[in-house]
Amino acid sequence: MDIKDHIRTISDFPKPGIEFYDISTLLAHPKAWRHTVDLLAVAIRQHDPDILVGIESRGFLVAAPLALQLGVGFAMARKSGKLPGDTISYTYELEYGSDTMEMQADAVSPGQRVVVLDDLLATGGTAAAAIALIREADANVCSAAFIIELVGLGGRDELDVPLTALIQFPA
Repeated sequence: MDIKDHIRTISDFPKPGIEFYDISTLLAHPKAWRHTVDLLAVAIRQHDPDILVGIESRGFLVAAPLALQLGVGFAMARKSGKLPGDTISYTYELEYGSDTMEMQADAVSPGQRVVVLDDLLATGGTAAAAIALIREADANVCSAAFIIELVGLGGRDELDVPLTALIQFPA
């Protein structure tokens, strides 16, 4: 089964000139979604993770069912102010400003093996920030995985962990 057949492309979203790769059509197709989760499980299992961290928000959709399938924990990396309780944060630079990512302070433990997940890798800035945040908690980021990688934006080069991307599209 070709996962690309289940990804809808929407032109000029969220602004003119952008091609948006929409996974909602993949999620709506149970056999294609099961196939996607199975492929990610094979790729991630070799890293022997203790916990998966999904990046807000579509990364939650990828990481949560995968954590269940692998029998490991799941935690969320979110934009600032979205999580209750004590949090740890990491502020990172964007092209025009900065942003802050947070996790609950007890989401990962020192020494835990963590895999970071999101639906799409573009420039790598958000994934790199999630990796830095997890490392601040003294956990070991052993891999990152994505359904889609946009080739040509340099995201792969921004990450210093083994990387899995199931499919690639031109940027």
